Amino acid sequence: CSSDHTDADQSMEGHTPVSENPHAEYGLTDNIQRSVENEKASAEKISKQKVDLQALPTRAYLDQTVVPILLQGLSVLAKERPPNPIEYLAAFLLKNKSQFEERN
Repeated sequence: CSSDHTDADQSMEGHTPVSENPHAEYGLTDNIQRSVENEKASAEKISKQKVDLQALPTRAYLDQTVVPILLQGLSVLAKERPPNPIEYLAAFLLKNKSQFEERN
């Protein structure tokens, strides 16, 4: 294992030695660490949000739940101008709801 560290140090001249990263031994890079932390943060947000949705003011509740997909649906609706706009919008919402549910 120690030979790996010296090889890395030589190939990365001018950079901080690998050993200064406390997670280097475990093969965790800064990027991986950051994305792990982001995942945790967004998971916490999601679990909080599920609870908080009921407590939110009306505007914030709508912004968090349906406004993004509605805006996209209305914009597509305006371009397409279908003969049955309400059914078209309903179909759009159902077809695209999974992308928006993941974000919430």
